[in-house]
Amino acid sequence: MKKILLLILAFSTVSFAQLKIGYVDSEAIMSQLPEAQDAQKKLDAIIKEWQEELNKMEKDWKTKYEDYEKRKLILSEQKRVEIEKELVQLEEQISKFRQEKFGVRGELFQKKEELDKPILNRIFNAIEEVAKENDFDFIFDKSGDIMFLYAKEEYDVTNLVLEKLK
Repeated sequence: MKKILLLILAFSTVSFAQLKIGYVDSEAIMSQLPEAQDAQKKLDAIIKEWQEELNKMEKDWKTKYEDYEKRKLILSEQKRVEIEKELVQLEEQISKFRQEKFGVRGELFQKKEELDKPILNRIFNAIEEVAKENDFDFIFDKSGDIMFLYAKEEYDVTNLVLEKLK
């Protein structure tokens, strides 16, 4: 809602006849860039490795838990408490691993940011060049938060940006 209000305010101060507006589809650009595809492959490999490690940790916990459940009636109180503590520690390790790798500011997020940054900078530079060369006042991303209810194809500069990136 705030973005719409900002757009209305921006356009209300300038004559619409003087504006030249274009848009790009950043998802289409990213899907066609080889370096973006390479970055995604690297991320997928990292995710696979971490997921396998997580699965192994969870399998180990499950095996220990099932073993504990089978034997808990014959274990001494001290041994039961010891195994229960070990199981709780393993659960905490699994949770910590999951959070460190896949959490909101986890290693996956940081790695994605690291891999995407040079690609996004290159895309933004190409968009800026296209905008200047074609005298656009605004370039919007149709795959972002701003919703286009209608847009003429003639204002789609996605292909110009892709050409600039080649």
